[in-house]
Amino acid sequence: MTATPTLLAHGVGGRQDLPITLPQLVIAAALTLVVTFVALGLLWREPRLDRDAAGGRPTPRWLARLVDASAFRWALRGLGLLAAALFCLALLGGPDTADNPTAGALYVLLWVGLAPLSLLLGPVWRAVNPLRTVHLLAALAARRDPNRGLRELPDGVGWWPAAATLFGFVWLELVAPDRATLPVITAWLAAYVVVLLAGAVLFGASWFDRADPFEAYSTLIGQLAPLGRAADGVLVWRNPLDGIAGLRPRPGLVAVVIVLLGSTMYDSLSNAPGWLRFSQENGLHPAVTGSAGLSLVIAAVAVAYLAATGAAARIGRADAADTRRVPGEIAHSIVPIAVGYVVAHYYSLLILEGQRTVALLSDPLGTGANWLGTADWEPNTTLVTPSGVATLQITVIVLGHLLGTLLAHDRALYLFPRARAVAGQLPLLALMVAYTVAGLLLLYAG
Repeated sequence: MTATPTLLAHGVGGRQDLPITLPQLVIAAALTLVVTFVALGLLWREPRLDRDAAGGRPTPRWLARLVDASAFRWALRGLGLLAAALFCLALLGGPDTADNPTAGALYVLLWVGLAPLSLLLGPVWRAVNPLRTVHLLAALAARRDPNRGLRELPDGVGWWPAAATLFGFVWLELVAPDRATLPVITAWLAAYVVVLLAGAVLFGASWFDRADPFEAYSTLIGQLAPLGRAADGVLVWRNPLDGIAGLRPRPGLVAVVIVLLGSTMYDSLSNAPGWLRFSQENGLHPAVTGSAGLSLVIAAVAVAYLAATGAAARIGRADAADTRRVPGEIAHSIVPIAVGYVVAHYYSLLILEGQRTVALLSDPLGTGANWLGTADWEPNTTLVTPSGVATLQITVIVLGHLLGTLLAHDRALYLFPRARAVAGQLPLLALMVAYTVAGLLLLYAG
């Protein structure tokens, strides 16, 4: 099965579609961050965000009753199983051509579509995850507690398994040879199913929280949703910044956000003419070059982040315990930046290829059926114009960095002595500016 051009081209905007020149854009974005930092230092002198995410305004009772109802939760699980069954039909019995919806369903509807859904509704993948449901049903049939496995999962494991599986997925999406073909997708998904279900048997349902890349991805972005849970479990409307400020440090959290951000930066780099020429002319297999490039970009993002947070701890004169905690405490500020890059990179892909994939899913076996009533859909391009996409890309990238700067500032007021809090943020400001400049240059390279 050959990949469609749309699936491999993640955006339709380019430098020629920018409202200003690229140098002007980079300078304006950097100055915006600097001005924002100065304004925060002058006007935002006390922590204002709910670090414990304990508050919020309760939702209407009917909505809370609906969301908390057992029937509603099982309906979501059933929807997840039906979607998985439709996907498996296309994967195992569909045509081995570009008309098979498998690649679009995995890379577009699932991976890209999870971002806006989670941003609006919270960690939706946890509610519909078909593997979580399969494990739950198996545990109920065996009359076992699904939360208990054969052994305890050490607390120190944290999100490290999710960081590893997330890297495995972005490698599949961005590097793997023939990544849109059925055999490659089948092999990766088989490994994914084995790792997740075997881990759930061994450690219980908490393994999905720790190891499922899609749950980790959805949970991180879902912290920015206006709908969330208060400390007592009540469904509330909340300030999205309070939600993300409540993301608590845990082992592996920094690795997850760095992999997410670094992979989107590599995606931009991999489409730059200079990188494409290097990949074609260096004599190495493209998978080797791509794997090295992906790893190096993620490593560069990690080194910059750890260097900046380490410098911030020293300048801010945090005590020894806080110095070790600073990278994890600041990690939540990277989430809106990563979300901005995801939207910038994949907006046009989701709109165009998403419509095409939904149309193809109506006939997963390629028999001329129209199960979903969408087989005759033609992609509507009204929402995708080069200038419109370029403007959106600029907006979400700069907005993501502005929110990251605000979140880092508020957390610094918790971590550092008040007299050193602003000075301690200077390395973090430099980091935000560096990420912004690099991101814009990579996105519009060539």
